[in-house]
Formats: sequence, structure tokens, C-alpha cells
Amino acid sequence: MIRVLFAAPQAEWEAYRGPLACAFEAEQLDVALACDHDPAEVDYMIYAPDGPVRDFTPYTRCRAVLGLWAGVEGITGNPTLKIPLARMVDEGLTQGMVEWVCGHVLRHHLGLDAHIKGQDGTWRKGAPPLAWDRRVSILGLGVLGAACARALAGLGFDVAGWSRGPKDLGVIGTRHGEDGLEDVLRRAEILVLLLPLTEATRDLLDARRLAMLPRGAVLVNPGRGPLIDDAALLAALDEGRIGHATLDVFRTEPLPEGDPYWAHPRVTVTPHIASETRPASAARVIARNIRRAQGGQELHHLVDRESGY
Repeated sequence: MIRVLFAAPQAEWEAYRGPLACAFEAEQLDVALACDHDPAEVDYMIYAPDGPVRDFTPYTRCRAVLGLWAGVEGITGNPTLKIPLARMVDEGLTQGMVEWVCGHVLRHHLGLDAHIKGQDGTWRKGAPPLAWDRRVSILGLGVLGAACARALAGLGFDVAGWSRGPKDLGVIGTRHGEDGLEDVLRRAEILVLLLPLTEATRDLLDARRLAMLPRGAVLVNPGRGPLIDDAALLAALDEGRIGHATLDVFRTEPLPEGDPYWAHPRVTVTPHIASETRPASAARVIARNIRRAQGGQELHHLVDRESGY
């Protein structure tokens, strides 16, 4: 019998209990899944950072922690966590992110706001450029960033991507390092942020780097709020150097009432809905990973503690 602890908020239990049971059965795993196992008897932990576990020390038998969310910045610095940590890479989450990013890139590329908001009797002529004449840059080429880059390239956009280390996405141009970052920023008519949050990426988009973007560029951030220096972005928006910012993530969530982003005419706020973990597909990811561990194989999507993701 494999004892799996569900260490996430109680509100998630009802959504995940059924899909997890089905996924464990499909993988032919004999699992006792509960929210209240004796810590000394837990073999695997399904974890969310806003769940009940803060101290991992009592979980002396636990072989791995399996994150429910894609982001791991809330756990990587925990000094009591000494065992392997796997982040969530879920096909449902990836597909949702691709749809959200493509939707908002197309919205800004086509200039849809002028027609949706501007139905005042004015006949506005002028077609947008075609996608291959629009330069889109993506910061972050992990699973989500790479999937969005491929989808946008498939729509015809001129896509380039940047990552901290070398990546090969075939026909999509990729760059890395500080010089590569400057290159992708200077070309970006639409910039998409899909980097993980680490000490190296916090406030990455500061005033100096925002100034590298072409005047009137659009910023789309479904990654992490603290990737952006908020004061620098608001100043760039006020001055018209940044044409628009569509923001799905923020330093404080929910975004507080009265925050300047809410009322800014060049900002679109969406409430952290770019994508989310879907219980059915996430349960399959977790069950497959436990099956791998039980068979002596390395877990998929292991977190590198030094890099922070």
C-alpha cells in the first residue's frame, strides 16, 4: 500500500479526490490517498504552497513532493525540504496558456480594442499588418514558453525567444544571456513574459530594459507579477513608451482595490486566469510520476534547487 498525502487547501480536496483515484487505478497503483496520514507513514506528498504543510521534517519516509502548481517559488527556499520536488507540467495547463497567450497577442496584433470599444459611428479604415510582419518576443522557453512560441509561429508571427541558457526550438530564433535579452527586447512589438520567478528574474523588466522596447510596444504577462518593476511600467505607460500592458499576475493577489493598474487606460487586468491546473490531467501527471518512482526511475519535471525551477 502506497500512502499519498494530499497537502493542499481543503477546498481542492473535493475537486482532486475523484480524478486522483481514477488516475492511480489506471496506473495500477495501490494507493491510500488522504489528507491526514501520519507524517511518519507518508510515501509521497501532493503539495500546494498554500496548503497545511510548512515543515517537512516529520515526513521521514516520504520519497518525493509532487507540486500541484507550475510555480515553485513558494517552496524551493524551504530549508526543511530535503527530498526531490517535482513541479506540475500538465498538458491541460499548457493548452490553456497557449490559448490565453495567442488570444491576447492576436487581440493586440489586430487592434481589436479600437473596434470593440470604439463603436461611435466612425468608419475606421485600415487593416493590420499580417502576422509575419509582426515581431513577437517571448521571455522564458520552458514548457509553457516553448509551446506558446510554437503556436504563435504556427499562426505566422515572427517569433523570437529568450531563456537564461541555450535552447533549440528549431526554426524559432532563440537567444540567451544578457546580449540575447537585449536583442529580443529591441525587436519586440509584442512581448510575452513566461519566466519562472527566481532571484535572477525578479524585477527583470526594470526601467532600463523597458526602455529597450520599441516605442508603443505591448507587454503581455501571464508569468509572474514580480518579473516587472511596477513603478517603471506605470511610468512607461504614462509616457506612451509602452502602448499597452495586459497583466494576469501581480505581486499581491487579488490585486488590491485602488491599485493604479485597475484604472489605467493602457492596462488590461485579468485575475490570474491565463491558465490553471486541471484536476483530471494533473492527476494523470502525478500518478505517472509515482509509477515512475515506484519503478526506480527518476521523476519527471524535477526542480533544480540552485536555479529555482
